[in-house]
Amino acid sequence: MKLTLIFCLLLTYTFAHSQTNNDSIAIVKLLEKAATTFRSGDTSAYADCWHVQPYSVIFISTADGKSIEIPAEALGKSSASGQGGFATATNYRMSIHTDNGWTSFDEISTAKDGTKSYSHEIWMVEKVNGNWKLVAASLHFYKQS
Repeated sequence: MKLTLIFCLLLTYTFAHSQTNNDSIAIVKLLEKAATTFRSGDTSAYADCWHVQPYSVIFISTADGKSIEIPAEALGKSSASGQGGFATATNYRMSIHTDNGWTSFDEISTAKDGTKSYSHEIWMVEKVNGNWKLVAASLHFYKQS
C-alpha cells in the first residue's frame, strides 16, 4: 500500500512537471510569434496572439523616462508596427498556473538600421481553448551602460 501511494505521488508530480514544461515552451513560442508578427506588420497574426479583455493593457516606460499606456481596445488591432528588425529574449522567468501565468525576460531589439534597444518585460498570459494568449504587458526600456 505504501509503495502504491509513493508510486501515485511520483506519477502525479511527473505529469504536473511535464505539463508545466509543455506550457512554458508554448508560452515562449507565443512570445516569439508576437515579436515576429509585430515587427513584420502582420496585423492578423499579431491579433491572433491576443485574448483582449477589459483589463488588458500594455504599460511602457521609455529609456528617457516617459510612460505610455496602450489600452485594451487598441491591442491586437492595428498595433503591429511593420518596421522590421528582430528581437532576442533571454533570462526567462515564469509562473504558470492551470489557465494563467506570467513571464518576465530581458529583450534586445534590433531595428532594420542596426540600432539596438534594451528592455525588461513582463507579459501576462491566459489559456483560452487550450492555447496560451497574451492579455497584458509591462515593458521597461533602458539605456545599455
